[in-house]
Amino acid sequence: MKTEYLEIYDHDSDVDITHKINTTELDNWISHIKYIQKELDNLTSIYSAISQTVEEDGVLNKLSKKQAENQILLNALNKYVLLRSNLIECDDMQCDMVYITEHESYRRTYLYHIDKYRRLKDEVYSVIHAKLTL
Repeated sequence: MKTEYLEIYDHDSDVDITHKINTTELDNWISHIKYIQKELDNLTSIYSAISQTVEEDGVLNKLSKKQAENQILLNALNKYVLLRSNLIECDDMQCDMVYITEHESYRRTYLYHIDKYRRLKDEVYSVIHAKLTL
């Protein structure tokens, strides 16, 4: 996805603008999910370093599960990028609406993932903070 393609022109239709915005948004989601993967690796390392008992493995298991979910979402978004390459071939509103509706579905999935990730990150930071202030 090239940014020069995504420039918005006066002659672009509302649907064209929507597709360009959605493409930019998708690029941002992928970038964010890749960053989260690195952050999860770091959180796992930090938590493992201060974790001293087996009972704390629940948090490590949650981190591991979230890493797997993150990778699944990243794979899905990358496949979605490839599917969107056919967008240029749309020649009617019905075709455009299929892509727009699908994008909304991916948006909900992404936002749900981010919400769950932030809650887990807050939980991990709370446990780390409690351990460091003992």
